[in-house]
Amino acid sequence: MTLARSSFGAFPRRPAGSAAASRLLVAGAFALASCGGGDGTNPLDNAATVANPAGTTNGQKLSFAYFQRCVMPILRAQLPININGAMSVNSCASGGCHDNTTGTGGALRLVGSAADVNLATAAASAAVVRQTDMYRNFYSSQGETLIGAPLASRLLNKPLVRTVLHGGGLVFADENDANAKIIRYWITRPMPAGQDEFSAAAANLFTPADVTTGVCNTD
Repeated sequence: MTLARSSFGAFPRRPAGSAAASRLLVAGAFALASCGGGDGTNPLDNAATVANPAGTTNGQKLSFAYFQRCVMPILRAQLPININGAMSVNSCASGGCHDNTTGTGGALRLVGSAADVNLATAAASAAVVRQTDMYRNFYSSQGETLIGAPLASRLLNKPLVRTVLHGGGLVFADENDANAKIIRYWITRPMPAGQDEFSAAAANLFTPADVTTGVCNTD
């Protein structure tokens, strides 16, 4: 190989034909990129529009009231845990799991000490509730669900160690576990389309139909 001289010293001279090969490589890369290009002016652009399939729940929300009364107690409770046959007791909201500041449990973040919100008072407007730690817990938990599809939701699948790894071990033996039923019920009962997470329709998730005194429905 011969060396070309420059003000910076000697460097290898490219073999004949390498420049043409480089041009072909670049042209090929641009042609490949243009398969997913946007408006055709720049082949490296993202697509102009992204056609996501429509959801089955039309943007519906889960119930905040049912989460607070029925789901959050499960997430902060001390529950038996099975990790490869070794039994222990722990809480989903604990420091080693999903605690908001010291947890190592992925996207689900919980403030275990979050105070309950009194939804019966006029002061509990949506804007006020959304600033509370309990709402942060609700928002994070809802984010771990596919609304209307509990069997595809990580909030249920992880403690069941079903189709997904869970560092916290097996929390629910199966879907018939009382706590698993509550989480499944919550995910399958979104609020009516066009209504938010504070919809009065949440009363129907309790017996009697009262979000402050009713018993949590599970079936």
